[in-house]
Amino acid sequence: MSECTHDCSSCGENCSSRQIQKEKQNDQSNIKKVIGVVSGKGGVGKSLITSLLAANVQKSGYNAAILDADITGPSIPKLFGIKEKAFSPDGKFLMPAVSKNGVEIMSVNLLLENDSDPVVWRGPIIAGTVKQFWTDVMWGDVDYMFVDMPPGTGDVALTVFQSLPLDGIVIVSSPQELVAMIVEKAVKMAEMMNIPILGIAENMSYFKCPTCGEKNYIFGKSNLKSVAEKYGIKNSVQIPIDPLIAEYADKGLIEDLNADYIKEFFNAIK
Repeated sequence: MSECTHDCSSCGENCSSRQIQKEKQNDQSNIKKVIGVVSGKGGVGKSLITSLLAANVQKSGYNAAILDADITGPSIPKLFGIKEKAFSPDGKFLMPAVSKNGVEIMSVNLLLENDSDPVVWRGPIIAGTVKQFWTDVMWGDVDYMFVDMPPGTGDVALTVFQSLPLDGIVIVSSPQELVAMIVEKAVKMAEMMNIPILGIAENMSYFKCPTCGEKNYIFGKSNLKSVAEKYGIKNSVQIPIDPLIAEYADKGLIEDLNADYIKEFFNAIK
């Protein structure tokens, strides 16, 4: 153990002086399992993986929800084709939006007048908003909640790790060698905060030729297996480069995409 600085906000030790408390659910919510979806850098498809996981969980007969903690770059409502806004039936709690298949969603874009309005807030306000999405939303009965986090290991990631009762995280990466270094940052943060790593998803892993079926590694040979072995991550999945994924995402039809690889991955980590 390193020397104590008495700053519990940046410490993962469970010592007797640690006073950080998890945020409590409200009496309108019963969330059974919470999984964070993280990435050390942007542009690797974290929101896509979050959406695919939630959509497939819902198809499997569970109640799924997404807490969009990427406050300054929210994209979850777009992926599900949700245009209506969140509202409060009692002036106290917010009702989440619900996708056509029943996935509950709360995102800052559901509170903005226009989807393209920028969120120009400082860190403490953003962190506070994430907490409110947990405490002030009437989630109802949820079997699996996925928390879509912004890239990096900054304020929001720290807030989620400390304030929400995470059962584990899924790390999203891409094949480039640079990303392996970024993955290590996410792994080390999870270890510092005593959060289990449930699995790793490598997005844009390969392109499968529609004619001959050969896999082409456009961004370089996959290093998913070596990265997973290095950090003792047992569960992993490769997400292909598929024009259908982009088409369904752009049209807000992510729930209609058949992704057996995600179903298998979820069955391994649940």
